[in-house]
Amino acid sequence: MTKLFWNALKFSPVVFAATFFATNSALAVEAGEPVMSVSQLTQASESQNIGQVTSVSQFSDVQPTDWAFQALQSLVERYGCIAGYPNGTYRGNRALTRYEFAAGLNACLDRVNELIATATADLVSKQDLATLQRLQEEFSAELATLRGRVDALEARTAELEANQFSTTTKLSGEAIFSVSQAFGDRVAVRTGNPTQDLDSNLAFANRVRLTLNSSFTGTDQLQTRLNAGNIISNSGTTGTGTNMTRLGYDGGTDNSVSIDKLNYAFNLSDSIRVKIDATGAELNENTNVFNPDFRSSGSGALSRYGRFSPIYRQGGDGAGITVNVNPSGPLTFTAAYIASGRNNAANPAEGFGLFDGNNTIFGQIAFKPSQALNLGFAYARTYQQGGDLFYATGGLNANRPFGNNVKTEANHYGFQATFQPSSTITLGGWVGYTTADAVNTATRSDIDAWYWGTSVGIKDFGGEGNVLGVIFGQPPRVTDASGVAVDDSDTSYHLEGLYKLKLSDNILITPGLLVIFNPENNDNNDPIYVGTLRTTFTF
Repeated sequence: MTKLFWNALKFSPVVFAATFFATNSALAVEAGEPVMSVSQLTQASESQNIGQVTSVSQFSDVQPTDWAFQALQSLVERYGCIAGYPNGTYRGNRALTRYEFAAGLNACLDRVNELIATATADLVSKQDLATLQRLQEEFSAELATLRGRVDALEARTAELEANQFSTTTKLSGEAIFSVSQAFGDRVAVRTGNPTQDLDSNLAFANRVRLTLNSSFTGTDQLQTRLNAGNIISNSGTTGTGTNMTRLGYDGGTDNSVSIDKLNYAFNLSDSIRVKIDATGAELNENTNVFNPDFRSSGSGALSRYGRFSPIYRQGGDGAGITVNVNPSGPLTFTAAYIASGRNNAANPAEGFGLFDGNNTIFGQIAFKPSQALNLGFAYARTYQQGGDLFYATGGLNANRPFGNNVKTEANHYGFQATFQPSSTITLGGWVGYTTADAVNTATRSDIDAWYWGTSVGIKDFGGEGNVLGVIFGQPPRVTDASGVAVDDSDTSYHLEGLYKLKLSDNILITPGLLVIFNPENNDNNDPIYVGTLRTTFTF
């Protein structure tokens, strides 16, 4: 067999062409590229500018001084039975297997048959054909095996196509198992001294989300998300008494299933992407929040405040439109309008609807001068007929400074930054300032509030894919007030440590501890601790 092989290479250019194609097959297998026939390479050349060549000089790695230069040149001019890689190389010094040689030989036989069919048989000598026939007989077993493998692959592909869920839709899911308990002496109070003992029990709860992402053009996306869970907030008077201890993924629905997100995103141009939310609009999912390791509710920070700046809570779960502009260069722009609240935009009654009810106008400029540094400035103008100013993030005085169900207009300013000094360390931080005014009240009332936070994420700590994180900051605090509003007398501090342990690509375990010092910005309250173990399954 070996002697026959080398004789074929020595005396037959056609066989040498077969060797070339087989070598290409070997390289394709090693590089993870599909093995292409002559006709396939010809088609590929239209988009990749290489394939079947007309001159050996088209190969960047073949020089006139190479020993095989004349043979390659002869094959191109005599048979047109030679092709190259998409990057314009030949790679002639690579080895091949018998299977790959058989595949290349079969491809060259097709070329010979094409020459014969087009009345160019005089280019093929009888000796060439005899050698090819002997080679075909020698490799008949390998060719039969290849045909069997191809037939089996085609059958399996046909079965998958017949039973696939959808040609346009992909299903993904996330399931959270959460074990959590709060510890401390007393339930936190807004003013005065606490009197009620904190008797929180260990809770085991869950949240499940199924997401259907559909694409109709390849660049657009229709998202439909189903949500169910029973993770009850620990902030009530039967819990800790403060929203500062809330988990970043809580929200109980008694495990009833609902559509909590429905949106459609598409490219208006190469640099402009538009997203329309029918329900469940969240700024933190529509723009950069500059806290990449901790932004996700399922795999990020354990606490609500630790995920990102409260400015990205504005808008709630409403309906609206977001436009992201990404021109070439370091700047990125985001503009959004959200009719705040899950059902406000759908309600035609007075004081509700798309423009007459609660709403948020948002804008952000992001500046990324280098891969290591990313800066952002955000602004939000909000109007609320009631509810929490920071959407249950922080203390009660900052969220409802004028009382319950008071119409409020506010301006929110936020500065965020991310710095990555190395591939394994990410530093993040934010600072925010809010001015709010009560609308149509007998006494003019307004407040100023400040908040800030910092985070450190160390990737691959203790193993590949693991992340060690520390988050420290000050939740929203009223620093200046007039009218019915009052200042916060003291300052609360948020400290959180967590460790994301990646067991596999689909299982993430996150133990952590949250500590709130001076809860509700009242130093009469003792520190409150929340221990949590979150297990996240993704599929």
